[in-house]
Amino acid sequence: MKPEIFPILLLIGRPASGKSEIIDFLLHTPLAERRNRFHLGELQILDDFPMLWTWFEEDDLLSRQFGLPRLHSDGQGYFVHPQLWHLLIARLCSDYQKATRDDREYHAHTTALIEFSRGSEHGGYQQAFQHLTDAVLRQMHILYVRVSYEESRRKNRRRFNPERPDSILEHGLSDEKMERLYRQDDWSSLAPDDRGHLTLKDRQVPYAVFENEDDVTTGKPDLLPSRLEEALTALWSLQCRS
Repeated sequence: MKPEIFPILLLIGRPASGKSEIIDFLLHTPLAERRNRFHLGELQILDDFPMLWTWFEEDDLLSRQFGLPRLHSDGQGYFVHPQLWHLLIARLCSDYQKATRDDREYHAHTTALIEFSRGSEHGGYQQAFQHLTDAVLRQMHILYVRVSYEESRRKNRRRFNPERPDSILEHGLSDEKMERLYRQDDWSSLAPDDRGHLTLKDRQVPYAVFENEDDVTTGKPDLLPSRLEEALTALWSLQCRS
């Protein structure tokens, strides 16, 4: 029997591309509408940013308060081991595994919405996808939010609130980090079309693109729902044929 909702939706794209705003919109959409228009159930948000931020906070506390070496990052806020990017993916998969372990009917009512960004400097999506578990890949569908690097940088600057740097909707990166970590994005080399299937570990994973260069995720409540519905309907049609 085909599911009525996406079991797993992987939401990816450059920083500040609109992913967090899409999630915020969906969380404020009534469940019945979310199921009927977007094929999404109750949402479990699995986002690597809170994990990453916790590591940076712990490193700052270890260094400043206890005089101990930093564990995850150097003094400039870059990971000391590139494998830590992959560890974040492993932790997201672990959280998903625990949720489905504890609720055998999980996917009858819930969509796991996994969010992250990966630039080519730390392996890109090609490397990140290699660290997804088979359990995730088996039920995963990808929505890529497409913006240029220039638009990503513009929105990153605009949304940053120095009073709330840990906020999902108001965090940001310095221009230097944006340039180094996210200027290069390998999505188009992996998925040259606006919709289709990626072959990941011998599995055919459906994907679609949400075009957001015109920023419909900011202050355009009449445009965001319709564009999201269009993209997810296209993705759903691929899922139903796969």
